[in-house]
Amino acid sequence: MQRRFVIVPAVPIEKESFQSGSRFYANTISGGFDVYDNQEKLRLKPSYPTRTLAEAACATMNESCRNPDELFIPMRTC
Repeated sequence: MQRRFVIVPAVPIEKESFQSGSRFYANTISGGFDVYDNQEKLRLKPSYPTRTLAEAACATMNESCRNPDELFIPMRTC
């Protein structure tokens, strides 16, 4: 079981793209980290550039929610 707010990697940001034959390739950079709300099932904004900042924000959100000890089923990963 997981807490209400957890940290997830943000979607990578496309820096540049190029074509080789019929394929397209993209160079990406890390998008940082997002906080995911397990109750509402959505990513919260803003994104955080470092995991440390995201962990601090996540801890604050978990402490300030109505029931901080409530646990949720983990996200499915396929």
